[in-house]
Amino acid sequence: MTEITKKREIPAAVNLTDAAKARIAELMANAPDDAIGVKLSTPRRGCSGLAYSVDYVSEEVAMDEKITTDGGILYIDGASVLYLIGSTMDWVEDDFTAGFTFTNPNAKGACGCGESFMV
Repeated sequence: MTEITKKREIPAAVNLTDAAKARIAELMANAPDDAIGVKLSTPRRGCSGLAYSVDYVSEEVAMDEKITTDGGILYIDGASVLYLIGSTMDWVEDDFTAGFTFTNPNAKGACGCGESFMV
């Protein structure tokens, strides 16, 4: 008797809004030649301890999470995934500022300027 095993799809660690996906596509359209995607990480800095950082990446790292969108690939730093699970990444523009924003259910607090968070 043959047993059929279904592979369950694992949800992405971070949800991307359509605006965030469009911005990744724009970034990749103007990326340096060696860029294979953009990478989200949470380096230690700021008054609350961790900050969000998005940069071009030129090589894949085995422990990084990989989210493929129509316009490009978002990598999430393997050491940052636990801080970001369930987060939503958005791109917001208004008359004075533009940037990625994050709704992070793991954040226990943030600094007054919104540049850093703590878990």
